[in-house]
Amino acid sequence: MKYIHLYSLFLMLVFHTSCDGQNQTNASQDNFSKEHNGHSESQIKELATSKVPVSQVRHVKQARNGDILIAAAWGGAFRYDGKSFTNLTSSKIGPHRFWDVLEDRHGNLWLASTDSGVYNYNGKAFQHFTTREGLANNRVMCIYEDKAGNIWFATGGGASRYDGQSFQNFTTKEGLSNNDLTTIMEDKTGKIWFGTRGEPCFYDGKTFTIFKNKDGKAFKNVWSIIEDKKGSIWFGDVDGLWRYDGSTFTKVSQRGAYAIIEDKKGNIWTTGEVNFNGWALSRYDAKSLYNKKPTVTEIISGPPAFLGLLEANDGSIWFGSGSGVHRYDGKTFTDFKSAAGQK
Repeated sequence: MKYIHLYSLFLMLVFHTSCDGQNQTNASQDNFSKEHNGHSESQIKELATSKVPVSQVRHVKQARNGDILIAAAWGGAFRYDGKSFTNLTSSKIGPHRFWDVLEDRHGNLWLASTDSGVYNYNGKAFQHFTTREGLANNRVMCIYEDKAGNIWFATGGGASRYDGQSFQNFTTKEGLSNNDLTTIMEDKTGKIWFGTRGEPCFYDGKTFTIFKNKDGKAFKNVWSIIEDKKGSIWFGDVDGLWRYDGSTFTKVSQRGAYAIIEDKKGNIWTTGEVNFNGWALSRYDAKSLYNKKPTVTEIISGPPAFLGLLEANDGSIWFGSGSGVHRYDGKTFTDFKSAAGQK
């Protein structure tokens, strides 16, 4: 078993952060309290001016040109071009608890925060969206672009869909299973799936359906949902990894699954808590995925928590942690917070 030693100002999974946020285009002037989830104002300012991500990274995405996009809590949104990092937010919108990042089909950058709503960056200026503009809630944990080009937001007060002009919100009044959302995914048939702090559900464009297992019981607290190349839906929660092939449920593993991805070879990768205070990056072998006991390899473990996952164009695996972002090329790990990782 390999261990990586990552030191930082890490806070374990603070799940219930909320803030009304301010409707200001110049978000650097947004008011924020002197204490944020254990970080002092001076610590937050230090994180926000770092040249590399050194704080909690919940999501890692890839831009259309192959650059790596990182959302770091209080540290900002970073772009990595293969040689160096650029902090896109430090001098423009100031410190916020960034949770997710997405580049849409038009090249606009979207940033989700759990303290001040959503920011859109067109390469020149930021636009700020909060409840005043129609967002369901200012605590936003996931951004997703559907096939039609709509941008979806998983918020602490329901799902918001933005068509480029206005927001349409979906809550329990419309049939959503729970208003506290964690993730969003569209499958090949066009259904929109929602992970929530309660039961997951999907929306077919008309109605919502709460998703239950083979025993008729609803899943709880689903943090990740993906669809694999075969069309199976995978769910991850603190209790394990599940697969649904359209008719049959299979509990693939007892290992917790915070994030899930399928790589180009068909392997399933997860990050998650595997024992008390122990987290791991794990790979499930493609050839054995549908066996009764799939072959799983624990790539790395330890604290701190391992969070967001991405397979880059070159096949390397990127993952966020409580102290920054890391890359695994199949042989070696790079911790970009370290001096060696910044070269």
